[in-house]
Amino acid sequence: MSPKEQIQSLRGELREHNYNYYVNDNPTISDFEFDKKLEQLKTLEAAHPEFYDATSPSVRVGGEVTKNFNTVKHINRMYSLDNSYSIEDLRDWETRIKKIIDGDIQYTCELKYDGASISLHYANGKFVQAVTRGDGNQGDEVTANVRTIKSVPLQLKGDDVPDKFEIRGEIVLPWDGFHKMNEERVEQGLDLYRNPRNTASGSLKLQDSAEVAKRPLDCLLYQLAGENLPVKSQFDSLTLARKWGGFKAPQESKLVNSIKEVFEYINHWDVARKELPYETDGVVIKVNSLDQQDELGFTAKAPKWAMAYKFAAEQVSTRLEEITYQVGRTGSITPVANLEAVEISGTTVRRASLHNADQIEKLDIRVGDEVYVEKGGEIIPKIVAVDLSKRPENSTPTVYATHCPECNTALVRTEGDAKHYCPNDMACPPQVKGRIEHFISRKAMDIDGIGAETVGQLVDAGLIHNYADLYDLTVEQVLPLERMAQKSAENMINGIKLVNKCLLNVCCSD
Repeated sequence: MSPKEQIQSLRGELREHNYNYYVNDNPTISDFEFDKKLEQLKTLEAAHPEFYDATSPSVRVGGEVTKNFNTVKHINRMYSLDNSYSIEDLRDWETRIKKIIDGDIQYTCELKYDGASISLHYANGKFVQAVTRGDGNQGDEVTANVRTIKSVPLQLKGDDVPDKFEIRGEIVLPWDGFHKMNEERVEQGLDLYRNPRNTASGSLKLQDSAEVAKRPLDCLLYQLAGENLPVKSQFDSLTLARKWGGFKAPQESKLVNSIKEVFEYINHWDVARKELPYETDGVVIKVNSLDQQDELGFTAKAPKWAMAYKFAAEQVSTRLEEITYQVGRTGSITPVANLEAVEISGTTVRRASLHNADQIEKLDIRVGDEVYVEKGGEIIPKIVAVDLSKRPENSTPTVYATHCPECNTALVRTEGDAKHYCPNDMACPPQVKGRIEHFISRKAMDIDGIGAETVGQLVDAGLIHNYADLYDLTVEQVLPLERMAQKSAENMINGIKLVNKCLLNVCCSD
């Protein structure tokens, strides 16, 4: 077999394995075997650059650096959706539709995934461009970053694939991947990512596509756009997209015949969504017939033939047992409600953010209150209301902390700022630890062998007071730390020395 034939064969094999793994969720070879084949392909491609193909599975690893993201005008505008919150809203929408449409109307129901909207462009069966929604009329080109997402097909198959078309969807970050990324942030002493949606959106604007490739992003697609498409309905377009070779059009979509059936779908997924691997915040209902969609048209902002139904954020009530205060790396003070344990969205919640003094005053929240807690995709749930009917008679108003809970320094609050701050930045333990954790993190000095927990132990033991002290540490000093073995101590000190050596080399070269 010639090198060209070997490359083409490996590309075909790997595309099929990618499809089975990331779209069908049914891998047919092990990760090890896949990686071996991918390395073989990369070696062959490096030896034969004349056979380069932008749709090769090898481009998934990224490596392209984008300094500026070009603004691209959408060929077909990306509209937003009108929202509804009740069966009455949906019935009113149906009434408006039936004033225009004669005859029966079917609806396609789809889950509304909470991610970053994207438009993927294909030409002659190949992926050529990805553009964010932006303002609906134009967005940012993020092709290099989206090319790294395994569930985005780079090469389509089928005789009925249009010469040119777009497919719209959401770039999402599954819950498992989101939690794993936050576990790594904790180890590095970095602030946690707030929710999957913002993290997915931010990932698309990273300048190095190799960094995007490391993130477990997924792409869920839901709408074809273009001229002379070989479909007559929304539901058929989802089926066709799956057939074309790997578009991940979620199987949860359903074709129904009435608003009553729409609401049955909503009621089912309002509960069942808690078992899904992705964050969802509602259901999108679309008139199924594309001819009827054309007849209904658009308002200035949204299609008349579609409506989003937003799930209500889950709320539960529980008792506020205590208010404590956390000190951030910058000295900012965050009040935290410590709650009687309660289940929300399948997780046990014991704490909720109170944000700042203004929020406490606005809610008039007090220890002993029965409070309503809501979790809408945030890491720490929030308190949204107090049940005043259950307030104890001996309740007293909350007095906000006046001194730092860690170093007892008087707090300050500048005019116009929502937060209080501890000004003792040189000696307040959380601030000292936070600055050192930031210094050693991947985005700063990237020192191996030391994490947030170790930094805390070093500061508590009085071995370091700032990041400069790291360079004076010895193996003998750190060995007594809890869970510190000889090898770990040596790795940590060697990691610090390596970074110091690199710094000296840079300084000397200047």
